[in-house]
Amino acid sequence: MPKIIIVEDDPAIAEMLQYHLQNLNYKVKHFDNGATARDYLREAEYDLVLLDIMLPAYNGLDLCKELRQLRPSLPIMLLTSLDSEADRVVGLELGADDYLSKPFSMRECQARVKALLRRCELNIQEPHLSNDPLFATNKKIIHEELSINPATREVSLDNKSIELTQREFDLLHYFASHPQQVFSRAELLDSVWGYGHDGYEATVNTHINRLRKKLKRKSDKEDFIKTVWGVGYKFIA
Repeated sequence: MPKIIIVEDDPAIAEMLQYHLQNLNYKVKHFDNGATARDYLREAEYDLVLLDIMLPAYNGLDLCKELRQLRPSLPIMLLTSLDSEADRVVGLELGADDYLSKPFSMRECQARVKALLRRCELNIQEPHLSNDPLFATNKKIIHEELSINPATREVSLDNKSIELTQREFDLLHYFASHPQQVFSRAELLDSVWGYGHDGYEATVNTHINRLRKKLKRKSDKEDFIKTVWGVGYKFIA
């Protein structure tokens, strides 16, 4: 049974999240402040964190950064208010996989949680994702100095290991499995994140920016992921 940690100081939102996630047969534990949650999350075993940004005692963004360093593949979803776009972008840059803007529907929340946990489960049970139509190949992909190994979920550039989050790896693998093919943000949300909702394009933009920084080439060669203005992105091969 997947274990979900909710870090949310609004009791009404926390109670609603607990109720609807427990209805999906998830084990749910709630914390109402960042400091207590941080102490627990450093030691415990869990599968997903729903993390409010504005928290008492310890900021949600700082907690997100610490969790990402502690567990690079941990699924993290931010809970944000509609007027905190800058915080959402910062949270994604710190390593969050996704975000939900308050107020949000419980049906949408359940769908997002299912998508995150499903991807995580596939990565554990079938790290090569050979039965998942998301990817065109489960073989090792090599493009010049870049190497992507789906079997071990390892990426190297110039023979140096590159640490990616779960979502960053999925996104890069998807691009590299479809070289030269242009994808819109909506298509990437649907294929890599497992859902499509208007207004969440910032998630794609931020993950691509993070990938570009991590895969920065030493020479003057162009980035592996190229922007096709007015359309979307493609992997250069």
